[in-house]
Amino acid sequence: MKKILGLDIGGTKCAVTLGKGTLEPGHETIEIMERVFFPTATYNSPEEVIDRACEEMQKLLEQYEEHKSDISSIGISCGGPLDGTRGLILSPPNLPGWDEFPVVQLVQDKMGIKAKLQNDADACALAEWKFGAGKGCKNMIFLTFGTGFGAGLILNGELYTGASNMAGEIGHIRVEEFGPVGYGKSGSMEGFCSGGGIARLAQSKALEKLQRGERVSFCEGIDQLDQITAKSVAQAADTGDETALEVYEISGRFLGKGLSILIDLLNPERIVIGSIFARSQHLLWPHAEQVIRKETLRYSANACSVVPAALGDNVGDYAALSIALYED
Repeated sequence: MKKILGLDIGGTKCAVTLGKGTLEPGHETIEIMERVFFPTATYNSPEEVIDRACEEMQKLLEQYEEHKSDISSIGISCGGPLDGTRGLILSPPNLPGWDEFPVVQLVQDKMGIKAKLQNDADACALAEWKFGAGKGCKNMIFLTFGTGFGAGLILNGELYTGASNMAGEIGHIRVEEFGPVGYGKSGSMEGFCSGGGIARLAQSKALEKLQRGERVSFCEGIDQLDQITAKSVAQAADTGDETALEVYEISGRFLGKGLSILIDLLNPERIVIGSIFARSQHLLWPHAEQVIRKETLRYSANACSVVPAALGDNVGDYAALSIALYED
């Protein structure tokens, strides 16, 4: 098996992973040997983030007594937009200041190992297709549902990235004229189906209740609105809080709208969804399924199953390693 390194760059945290694996047909396997996390926002520039990431890579190699020549490649996963061909990160909404940032060149220069950059949704699609819930599929879609909302497309047994590596940006599609802002657009899919979007929707609903003098279990006062998170709302929903349940119902319905577009347009056999959906499927799926059954062509809907990511919260680690294997 090949030894590989992975770097998953997120708006909240970055993860550096040392692993090994193979994509030999019939024997596909991947193993995480060690991973290290560190926060992204505590650094003042993208250069500082990459400096820290490369330091952590070097520490992992020393810890496992690996030499750089033993590592076949480094896979870099990051939210779009980006240009994988030129190795540039292009101003992602969740990474302010990362403008035309040459991440591949910097990593290669610092580590002396070839690197490859891929959109995080595409990278997760690869990981779930080869090692997770999409294994065996010829047409599969992976959806991020965390800090952002994007799609990675496996079509006719190949990763499809489009003319300029921008295929699958479903989070940018506007599904309502007004609504939470996501991906720089009010009422976008990302506005309704992301951690930040759910939090903003919950803040709005909580403010309505609090101004009427009503109680909201996940927010005791107006001065605490900015402390609301998708996780705190989900916890409240699980205890039966009506406002929290309404928030997840709204998010679920818009998830259903987005899935309906994908099902009718691409006719996939499986849609795999990560992060928040994997943790809160019971709150989202009943409402999403209702919309899908109403909106999609019956034959297409019947051919498609919607499942949570099998690789769990570690899908980002597997994704970065999968880039290193797939692009080697």
